[in-house]
Amino acid sequence: MNHIIYAGKHALTWTVSQHLHKGWELIYCTGGDGEMVFEDRRLGYGVNDVAIIPPMVPHSNVSEGGFTNIHINLADAALSHTEPMIVRADSNGFLLDAFKAAFYYYSEASGGRALLPLYGQLIVSHLALCQPGRRHSEVVRQIEDNILQHYPDCTYDLNAYLNSLPFNTEYLKKMFKKETGLTPLQYLTDRRLENAASTLSTYLGKGNISETARLCGFGDPLYFSRLFKKKYGVSPRSYTPGENMPGFPGQGDGKIMV
Repeated sequence: MNHIIYAGKHALTWTVSQHLHKGWELIYCTGGDGEMVFEDRRLGYGVNDVAIIPPMVPHSNVSEGGFTNIHINLADAALSHTEPMIVRADSNGFLLDAFKAAFYYYSEASGGRALLPLYGQLIVSHLALCQPGRRHSEVVRQIEDNILQHYPDCTYDLNAYLNSLPFNTEYLKKMFKKETGLTPLQYLTDRRLENAASTLSTYLGKGNISETARLCGFGDPLYFSRLFKKKYGVSPRSYTPGENMPGFPGQGDGKIMV
């Protein structure tokens, strides 16, 4: 799930002709501004905005002054958007860092593509917070953002972060569960386990469960294995994803990708 099958960049560009993709396309504007043009609408964007384009939606990209971007394609993104949309201003730069890393590891010839599912999961998890209808309070959004930023780090101390906020910790936990359906710890653990399942669908996770656990935020591989089996019904070593990871086809501007 959330497998990045292509990552590219546009240097200063004014027009990308109409095209479509079998999978999702996510476009991070790194410079300039413009409009994404669809059959029934035009969506303006600027620096640090992200365009989310569902599969099989024809679109083009136009700009009077030119734009630069990083764009990725995902085969099976876990997004519920049904229409194209623009996610406004990644002011903290977290998404930009993830897009840059995805581009780097896609381009890396020495095995870096094995890390792409991790960055696909991170990007999609962040964008999922922007789904229409989400109306979480500011502090709950702040906790979610902090977890999404740090969950791959096995030294991340969730309780220390919650204690640093100017609210009673138990009150925060109750508020978070009321709005998301999960406690902060359950939310953190789910993100880590989903990351692990995605990692195990590549060759990266097959031989070294301890390394997989560490990369996905678990310092103790035995604890990780117990939680993974509880969630997925099998041990990490026995886990088999529903679909094999897709290949990594190339992409060209102005072409129909099918």
